Amino acid sequence: MKKNLLLSSFVFAGSLSVLAQSGTNSPYSQYGLGVLSEQSQGFNRGMNGLALGLRYNNQVNVQNPASYSAMDSLTMIFDVGLSGQITNFKENGRKLNANNADFEYAVGAFRLLPNVGIGFGLIPFTSVGYNYSNKPDTKLSSVSFTETHYGSGGLHQAFVGVGWSFLKGFSAGANLSYLWGSYDRSISIASTDGNVNTEVKNYSASVTSYKVDFGLQWQHRMSKDGVLTVGATYGVGHNLHADAEYKTSSTNSQTGVVTEPPALKVDNALSIPHTFGFGLSWKHADRLTVGADYTLQKWGSLDYPEINSTTGDYVLKNGLLNDRSKITVGCEWVPNPLSMRFLNRVNYRIGASVATPYIKVNGQDGPKEYSVSAGFGIPVNKGRSYFNLSGQWVHASSSGLITENTFRINVGITFNERWFMKWKVE
Repeated sequence: MKKNLLLSSFVFAGSLSVLAQSGTNSPYSQYGLGVLSEQSQGFNRGMNGLALGLRYNNQVNVQNPASYSAMDSLTMIFDVGLSGQITNFKENGRKLNANNADFEYAVGAFRLLPNVGIGFGLIPFTSVGYNYSNKPDTKLSSVSFTETHYGSGGLHQAFVGVGWSFLKGFSAGANLSYLWGSYDRSISIASTDGNVNTEVKNYSASVTSYKVDFGLQWQHRMSKDGVLTVGATYGVGHNLHADAEYKTSSTNSQTGVVTEPPALKVDNALSIPHTFGFGLSWKHADRLTVGADYTLQKWGSLDYPEINSTTGDYVLKNGLLNDRSKITVGCEWVPNPLSMRFLNRVNYRIGASVATPYIKVNGQDGPKEYSVSAGFGIPVNKGRSYFNLSGQWVHASSSGLITENTFRINVGITFNERWFMKWKVE
């Protein structure tokens, strides 16, 4: 047990550094707080992130902390995952591919007391990562300009949670997260004319705050083989007390002298929204599980910093973000979990989602997302642990904007160790 504790400590400590890497190449991550993370784990990524009504005793369901109360009393569960993806960008007949890989999460759970489970781990919240150039039209026909857009960063969560089954069939839980990270976005404008200065605009912010999420679940056996689970979640929206900064600089093309006016700053510029979720699942004979989730994030009521085009001031402005809705459906099937045949014990998964955008691009709604996934949960270590493999396709598009098609491979390993089993020697 001591060796396992030491190993898990190294896993989570190492995760802190790799989580700092960006998990996206999307130019849409230059808006808002970046591209939102799915925050799902290996077992439900094959179901496209279905989670709110799922309740397992051998998997860590971070998205509804009420599920922690279902943890098996004999085991300690660790789950780590990574992903690799290729994205095709298309605009005005032009196409471009970009690849990247990312460490996704490291989570764990165990039962603390009868009917009380504990969850903990590291998961991403948003990602910022892009690098592209364009040549805007100008009235000076003899001079051409190149705008280079670059961004990196994102927000991350280190959390601990508790789930309590306080009444037969009813469970409640909460996750308390330390939320940290930063973003750095820049626009560099250079000219082919040696008499025109190079201009750089830089937008940055650093966050150290908290995040609180609550969950409820009700589970009831409807028939001999049928179990219904209903789940609900609420994420507390609040100001992150993070300041946003805007700096400009101009480099003289003749002398190389750099001019930097005083930076503009907006106090308490960033916030996270109130988030509501509802989900349900139906399990038949411990072999077939089907479910659906709905989530709503109230981004539309939040202000966000922007340069006032008239006065040049850096100010908070309303109407730059939208409320985001997401609907997910998913299914998991195990032919026969007690069979001696290996393929009969594999968990087969499939799911689909549709999500509205939370960002606006030049005043219009950002891309709507459609996604589908399929995957496997392969039992190892006599069925206690699982190797989870899934593939996901995400299509994001909006009229007149860049179209993204992403194919992602997700790999997760769930370690289920019997740390708390008592051995009897006669």
